[in-house]
Amino acid sequence: MTEQPSTLYAKLLGQTAAISWQELQPYFAKGALLWVESDQDLIEAAQAVVENDTAKVSGWLSAGHLTKMTDVQAESLLSRDPELWAVVVAPWVLVQERKDAPKGR
Repeated sequence: MTEQPSTLYAKLLGQTAAISWQELQPYFAKGALLWVESDQDLIEAAQAVVENDTAKVSGWLSAGHLTKMTDVQAESLLSRDPELWAVVVAPWVLVQERKDAPKGR
């Protein structure tokens, strides 16, 4: 039995946390990071992955709203060290740059 969408969304939201690029690098090395563009809802993307919603995920992949983390993105994150949001949806870690992150910690 699958969880109700609103329950799953709330569960994923509760598992989402701020994280640094340094903490995510091992997952990048394993090829397990999916980048969610900042104009997309990170939790909605995670929910679609969990629910195997092929139509949504394929649409986001085609539009570039959801991508496998690239070397160029990784280098940018390494040099800028922004605050990121991440949620684990095994075997993936979905990551997104915080829109409202304060400049300088």
